[in-house]
Amino acid sequence: MIIHIVLVAPKMPSNTGNIIRLCANSGAQLHLVQPLGFELDDKKLRRAGLDYHEYAHLQVHEDWAATKSALLAADCQTIIALTTKLSRPFYDYDFSTQTIDNIDNISKNGASNVALVFGSETAGLPDTIRDDIGANHWLRLPMLPDSRSLNLSNSVAICLYEVWRQQGFGGDAGRSVGYENLTVYDAK
Repeated sequence: MIIHIVLVAPKMPSNTGNIIRLCANSGAQLHLVQPLGFELDDKKLRRAGLDYHEYAHLQVHEDWAATKSALLAADCQTIIALTTKLSRPFYDYDFSTQTIDNIDNISKNGASNVALVFGSETAGLPDTIRDDIGANHWLRLPMLPDSRSLNLSNSVAICLYEVWRQQGFGGDAGRSVGYENLTVYDAK
């Protein structure tokens, strides 16, 4: 399974740079939907991405229609809109089998490629894109009731790692050297 991260009209180069680094280190594919609030050679973008952009699979799309076509061509059968508006809790979705608990009994046999779609830092996800994805695929991260939103790069990291965890961290080769010799002490 390949995880696709879609940023619709991102505004802050530092957030996008962090997400480039995240995608490069997790194997996720990143899609940026224009208009972008910065140039791709922006110094803040490079600083935050620490030049990981050359290791990340990154595509820039003219609009949502082009992005959706690219996702469908990449065999993304599950497209999720992350939004705080009228959405269900992110943790109700089972990405290991592509089912949503108690939501119209949606299910598929086995996991397919998945796309997580995020709106911009200032405007969120446009209604037209949410509507195109469909209300059964609107999810949100838990927050306190008076909270507006989480930071975009933090939200992407939380969601990406939860989906990857549910998929058994496929592709992780455990490259940390010497971890098998570590002793964990119980502080009792």
